[in-house]
Amino acid sequence: MNKQDVIETIFRGITFVLGTFLLGLTFNLFFKRYDLIVGSMSGIGLILEETTGFSSTLFIWISSIALLIISYILLGKESTSNAAIGSILYPLMVTTTAPIAEVIEKYVTIDEHILIVILAAIAYGISNGMIYKVGFSTGGGDILMQLISKYMNIPTASANAFYSAIIVFISGFVFGWTSFVYAVIILIISNIVINKLLVGISNSKVFFIRTNKAKEIKNVINSEFESGFTILNTESSFLKRHGELIMVAVSTRKYYQLKNRILDIDPDAFFVINDCYEVNGGMRKSNIPFL
Repeated sequence: MNKQDVIETIFRGITFVLGTFLLGLTFNLFFKRYDLIVGSMSGIGLILEETTGFSSTLFIWISSIALLIISYILLGKESTSNAAIGSILYPLMVTTTAPIAEVIEKYVTIDEHILIVILAAIAYGISNGMIYKVGFSTGGGDILMQLISKYMNIPTASANAFYSAIIVFISGFVFGWTSFVYAVIILIISNIVINKLLVGISNSKVFFIRTNKAKEIKNVINSEFESGFTILNTESSFLKRHGELIMVAVSTRKYYQLKNRILDIDPDAFFVINDCYEVNGGMRKSNIPFL
């Protein structure tokens, strides 16, 4: 590993930890205190705590670890690896930020509820955006969506939308329909923050890949990224060699993961990544999952 790779790894790790810390603090400072629900395992935890008294923090611990084990058994090591650290780190941050949130609550008071909702949405979007931008996941809902997609043959985006809608709808019966409206506002604003401000302007990225290990990379694109690809016949202008150029479009969130997988398979691969503003057909679009 060269110096640049070390610096990039350290940067990714710090960004991931800070993003997870902010996500845990957002849960304790906003969601738990003001009964704000988003389509997530955290949301399910808050609903259970309200209806049964079972600790939402303990539920997050149990569900994260349980889903991680299930993912390893049913989805395999490769699909589980990106969520492994986050499945432990996120519950840990929820636990450790609880006393910090209590201290902040003593000195900061906001009377306008709509302002609280907006701040919660921005903090939720920034924290998730930081995590997704460096190619990590906090497990939980991500794993559940992968399981639903694989065994029910439902696109990840559709499974995520249905799952989130059910949790938010149930929250209306438990916390009242004002909380339901607030939840919808949070989801809309946080998605704007994630998609436009942090992850990038475009919804998708298009890769042009030239590699000596095309077969392996094609298999990865099909199996791990649920995407098709196009093969372009090319000729090197310098060496006059004919070859193949793989063109594939993936969601912006997954571009970092695909980039790393290409380099894992072929460190000498040549590829170009461009913003892609619209894709019709040929790719299963994946929305940003809610944790």
